[in-house]
Amino acid sequence: MSSPEIASLSWGHMKVKGCSSSYKDCKVWPGGSREWNWRETGTDHYPGVQPADLEEILKKGVETLVIGRGMSEALQVPSSTVDYVKKQGVDVKVLQTEKAVKEYNNLAGQGAKVGGVFHSTC
Repeated sequence: MSSPEIASLSWGHMKVKGCSSSYKDCKVWPGGSREWNWRETGTDHYPGVQPADLEEILKKGVETLVIGRGMSEALQVPSSTVDYVKKQGVDVKVLQTEKAVKEYNNLAGQGAKVGGVFHSTC
């Protein structure tokens, strides 16, 4: 099962190839995608992305996880969250969202088992 390409990104709007709906923030993994609703885990810009935000994707068998911090990188990613991902044996890349989407699409295009979480505003 391949990771779906992110077809488009603009402020507050993301489209994933093969998905009829669009997202503000999204989670993607080999074979699927869905809205990333921060309220599910109590995430906010600070303290930022929590391990609970990533567990669903890590369970999908990804080898690399890409985290998009927002267009202005307002979304924090604590070192404890990065350490958590690495302890699962998964490579993690934390980037500004436009760069994160490019990196994710590059890896997906190479057939890598890649997942991601992307914040499409601030």
